[in-house]
Amino acid sequence: MMMNENIKENELNSFLDVSDAKDSQEFLVKQSEELTARLNEVSEEGSIERANILASLANSELGRNKMQEAWSHAKQAFDIYIQHEQWEEAVECTDLLYQTELPSCISALGHGVWLAVTFPVSTQHTVNMLNHIIDETPDDSDGAALAAVVAHYVVDLRCEGKNKEDLQFITTNMIAKVAERHSQVKNQMGLNVWMDKLELRDPDVFLPRFALVLGAIVEDKWWFDRDQLRAKIPD
Repeated sequence: MMMNENIKENELNSFLDVSDAKDSQEFLVKQSEELTARLNEVSEEGSIERANILASLANSELGRNKMQEAWSHAKQAFDIYIQHEQWEEAVECTDLLYQTELPSCISALGHGVWLAVTFPVSTQHTVNMLNHIIDETPDDSDGAALAAVVAHYVVDLRCEGKNKEDLQFITTNMIAKVAERHSQVKNQMGLNVWMDKLELRDPDVFLPRFALVLGAIVEDKWWFDRDQLRAKIPD
């Protein structure tokens, strides 16, 4: 009797999972249709309103596995946000582009990380983007080490109080994880030696090196003029 009850429960759970997935897809289809209708009503091509709708549409399309459409709409939104100096939203668009897993998604990630490190966007989002770099980098590459150290550095610069403590706990673990997979480092003494060996303590050293990593990721095919954007960095 117990076995039959377990089977019935599993069948019910499977049915509910399928039903939830179906309902979710129907919701996303309806949402995409509504967003497309709203998009068609926006007359100004380069408006923030249009960018917001495009980004929402891309997010909805990701949920439906419409990756080409999601890429197109997220990239259009990204370009508009850059024009309006909306850095946070532009970074969010690169995250959407990265999630499409299309051939250029790694390049999109590189652009997003450059913006997130260069401009004072959400520190949590910056750390998340840098963690994507770690996930995409081979174990024996210095790129992951640089990404982890840059994440720790950004938290130190931008945060304070409890938020700083929480995020530094995360970035410290990121560094330890990378050190272990890179050089089998398992203790603090080994970590200190590893950081000295890779020159990961001086931002004047590791930031330019990380810039080279990003240049390699995007293959130096930037979607924007970095010098022009640097001139917009707030004092």
